[in-house]
Amino acid sequence: MHIHILGICGTFMGGLAALAREAGHRVTGCDAGVYPPMSDQLRALGIDLVEGFGAEQMALKPDMFVIGNVVSRTRMADGNPKFPLMEAILESGSAYTSGPQWLSEHVLQGRHVLAVAGTHGKTTTTSMLTWVLEQAGLQPGFLVGGVPLNFGVSARLGSGKYFVIEADEYDTAFFDKRSKFVHYRPRTAILNNLEFDHADIFDDLAAIERQFHHLVRTVPGTGRVVVNGLEESLTRVLSQGCWSEVRTFGSAVSDWVAEGEPSHFQVLQAGQSVAEVQWTMGGVHNQLNALASIAAAEHVGVSPAVAVQALATFENVKRRMEVRGTVNGITVYDDFAHHPTAIRTTVNGLRRQVGPARILAIFEPRSNTMKLGTMKAQLPWSLEETDLAFCHSGGLGWDAAAALEPMGTKAQVGANIDEIVTQVLAQVQPGDHLLCMSNGGFGGIHDKLLAALQK
Repeated sequence: MHIHILGICGTFMGGLAALAREAGHRVTGCDAGVYPPMSDQLRALGIDLVEGFGAEQMALKPDMFVIGNVVSRTRMADGNPKFPLMEAILESGSAYTSGPQWLSEHVLQGRHVLAVAGTHGKTTTTSMLTWVLEQAGLQPGFLVGGVPLNFGVSARLGSGKYFVIEADEYDTAFFDKRSKFVHYRPRTAILNNLEFDHADIFDDLAAIERQFHHLVRTVPGTGRVVVNGLEESLTRVLSQGCWSEVRTFGSAVSDWVAEGEPSHFQVLQAGQSVAEVQWTMGGVHNQLNALASIAAAEHVGVSPAVAVQALATFENVKRRMEVRGTVNGITVYDDFAHHPTAIRTTVNGLRRQVGPARILAIFEPRSNTMKLGTMKAQLPWSLEETDLAFCHSGGLGWDAAAALEPMGTKAQVGANIDEIVTQVLAQVQPGDHLLCMSNGGFGGIHDKLLAALQK
């Protein structure tokens, strides 16, 4: 089968492309604003990429067009469609489907799916769980919204019966407004956490809770739902009905509890110590991610002892507190954090790691939710543990300087990347930690900072 993927460079669609290629399909795709690491990964697989969404791509005559949720029926100011290819597909009556639907029918059918859902930590937890199953000899397939460093790719088919997937609550496509994860039909589901996000498609928290309950409804009776016991929102989700075994983690009365520091802790199951985690990861959030992974892996027969052995060699995910370089004792990090809670959690993890050293947060409110300004009031709270903060305000429909005013002189705003680099250079000192946070390429700011520091 020849499939042509619209929006191929998104982390999900790029992973789907890799799976389809591995399964023997011919894969081509198109996107706008291609940036690494996904573009590099796709080209390495021999997948032809077309820039833009022009109707001339109909000449490729694929058997199926797979439509990413970046595609819409939007029209430009001049009245022309933003996605001419999509209009041509509809006019011609060509076969098309969504990414999650194609995945469900061609990859997940007949597998034991382990799905990892939650507002935060999905990518890291999916990578952890996959590595645990891999080290247990189960050779799982996986699709992760990032590149796990233990594997070096974001997706593979695997040869075992298990498939681990990052289960996103964002909508499926312009013609299917259900959350992506409704298509995956997991037998083991992790509900990591849940708070308001994606203000562009959800009106309120209750609307997201309803989608999470749709996911819970698809887990069979012999399945397992692994739930963060600290989250009231998830308690509300389960109160709407649950027909599977439930295992909780995180709270003092949970089935799975951690005792000790995030980098070295005992794992308690039903109050009894069953394993000990010693690893290089920091932050309470990663301690919770580890508990979720251990509880999910146990459902498919992996003992906690084997799971913690695997976690000891877990290398995290590209763009999760990834050190991009050190110059004159100044370290530059790249992180995917973009929601205020994720920013706060990331900063806290680094603070625990570096102690009293200065942290300079450099961030871009790039997600749809942040661009709308829905959570701008939470930014000063999210940056509390930083010493200085630099915000990229380009393309925002709200006043970033006003939102950061409570931080006083600790916060600066720049309209473009060069302006921010200049601001940082004026303030940086040897021994500082420069924490760059964005869910996009951030204009290559990491390399620009490192080059400027070299000079």
